[in-house]
This record gives sequence, structure tokens and C-alpha cells, in this order.
Amino acid sequence: MNKQIILNLPVKDLEKSRAFFSALGFTFDPRFSGEKAAFMNIVDGSIQAMLTTEAFFQSLINKPVVNAKQANEVVICLSCDSRQEVDSLIARAAAAGGRIPHPPEDHGFMYDQGFEDIDGHLWNLVWTAQET
Repeated sequence: MNKQIILNLPVKDLEKSRAFFSALGFTFDPRFSGEKAAFMNIVDGSIQAMLTTEAFFQSLINKPVVNAKQANEVVICLSCDSRQEVDSLIARAAAAGGRIPHPPEDHGFMYDQGFEDIDGHLWNLVWTAQET
């Protein structure tokens, strides 16, 4: 069995978050989705996220839920296949209501840019040149 990464992210409005991430091209698995949570496929078979309502997320932990618009505990970094994929996902995030906190950074061998989703979670998209 392949290992998987499943992120659990609290969201204020589950349907708005589903719409936001659908606009980025991510899909949802209805088998593991309902009124309290939506199972999002980021990279099929290896990286997924469970978007949960804040109330449901709170029931799983014994600490306060962080308001990601005010503080961050993590930056989610995804690798991309090309600079164009980085730019495309950034454009789709902005069009869907995400915030773009800084311009792209081009280091020649590496290109990256980030976005903040509608709940304030930070996502960084990075492309690196393959060594030959």
C-alpha cells in the first residue's frame, strides 16, 4: 500500500471552500464527504485534504482552532511540473477569491509563488528544474 498524506483543514463555509478548490481543479470524493467534511483529492492516490467545518474540526482536538487569517501554523507546499502550472494555479486561486501575498520568485533553478485560500490557509506552489 502506498503511503498517503491527508491534511485536515478547518473551514468556515464548507460549500464555499469546495467551490474555491474545485476552481483550482481539485476533485472531491463523495464517499468520504458530507455536511461536516469534504474529502479533496490534490494528487490522486497520494495527497488529499479533509476540509472540515470548524465545529467538526474542534470536536477532534482539545485546543482552540487557529484563525488562519490571523495566524498560521503551517504552509502547505505543493510541487508543480512547470512554471506554467504554478502560474495557472495562482491565476485560478486569485479568480476564485484567494489572496496572492507576493509576486512569484524566480531563482532560475526554482520558481515559486503562494496564495492564501478563502479561509487564510497558506499554500506555496514550487517548480524546480530537474538535474540532468
